[in-house]
Amino acid sequence: MLETSARLLRLLSLLQATREWTGPQLADRLGVSTRTVRKDVERLRELGYPVNAQPGAAGGYRLGAGARMPPLLLDDEEAVAIVVGLRTATGGLEESSLRALTKLEHVLPSRLRHRVTTLQAATVAAPDHRAPVDPGVLTTIAAACRDHERLRFDYQRHDGTTTRRDAEPHRLVHARGRWYLVAWDTARTDWRTYRVDRLAPRTPNGPRFTPREAPHPDLATYVTDGVNTAYQRIRATIRLHGPAQHFTDHLAPGWGTLEAVDEHSCLFHTATDSLDLLALYLGMLRTDFDVVTPPELTHHLRTLGHRYLRAADPAPEPPT
Repeated sequence: MLETSARLLRLLSLLQATREWTGPQLADRLGVSTRTVRKDVERLRELGYPVNAQPGAAGGYRLGAGARMPPLLLDDEEAVAIVVGLRTATGGLEESSLRALTKLEHVLPSRLRHRVTTLQAATVAAPDHRAPVDPGVLTTIAAACRDHERLRFDYQRHDGTTTRRDAEPHRLVHARGRWYLVAWDTARTDWRTYRVDRLAPRTPNGPRFTPREAPHPDLATYVTDGVNTAYQRIRATIRLHGPAQHFTDHLAPGWGTLEAVDEHSCLFHTATDSLDLLALYLGMLRTDFDVVTPPELTHHLRTLGHRYLRAADPAPEPPT
């Protein structure tokens, strides 16, 4: 039988791992009586853990949400995963991540610290120059989404000017390393996507609103496509020699859309800011194609074709 302190830690770990336990289930796991389980639950409550109890045959114990954040118990794998994640965090929560990382590494056992150091030494992260996001801004927006309250905020546009917006927030989306807010702009009467690092909420929030139907069933795809289009000035349409379903699995996310023409061909609609990159991508599709628009893509492919042909069949060098 476990000692009282060790048993309390074990009980807390069980309550944090599963949504609900019956008294007999906990007693069996801990090797004690249901009466001892009830006493241990009372001890946890005295320590500040909000353990809820539901009487009856269908009842049980569950760890609820309290007025403050109680200590959490983590197993080895969870601790390593969280420390590595915090060390490489680039989601714009640098200060909060650093505070949490400091607390975790202070109590991390030496065997786990060695595992983290080994894993970190074997990985390389590319530098991230994206603007950080204030955690308070994220929580303010998330609360407005949850409570269906209008959000009033100052927004910095691409040209550096600032405008005041009034919007009905729908969801926060994390895409391509940035946070975005999908919201209904009340002045423009349309859906808009805002970068959260350019957004400064005003308090208090506006009035409550009735939620609208989302602009797209897959908001991650909706935001990614919108971001791609916003920064890609070259629109192109290419006829691919093959049915649309043949290319569905080969089309990289965010690159464009397919439009079926017949059983032998389809149209590929895309946007880009680099003809070189588009030419490379078309070659990776490994199929014949015809450029519908724009003319400059045709000219660019012709230039690349001549360059490749010269490389494949170089002219003989003159005799020395």
